[in-house]
Amino acid sequence: SAEYLKLPVSQRHTSKMMKIAVAALLVCSAAAFAPAKTGKVATSLNMVNELELGATEPLGVFDPLGWMDTEPESFERRRAVERKHGRIAMAAIVGSIVHNN
Repeated sequence: SAEYLKLPVSQRHTSKMMKIAVAALLVCSAAAFAPAKTGKVATSLNMVNELELGATEPLGVFDPLGWMDTEPESFERRRAVERKHGRIAMAAIVGSIVHNN
């Protein structure tokens, strides 16, 4: 204790901060192995209706050009084409990353 008081203030501060940091790490590591609290689990699945894809909570179905109302028969085809284009774009990005590495 007497040697601690002989240290300059900056070293005492650093020493105190290191002790606090080590204590915090010990507490966090102990908390990592503590048993987790489990709540009730719902058994019902939240299934998405295929016809409601593209619907957002406050706005409803995003259709800025009004194609759902004017051409409802082509909506399914447009949805399938959009999925196809998305998959092609994802494959193109993977190919680009592989090629550049």
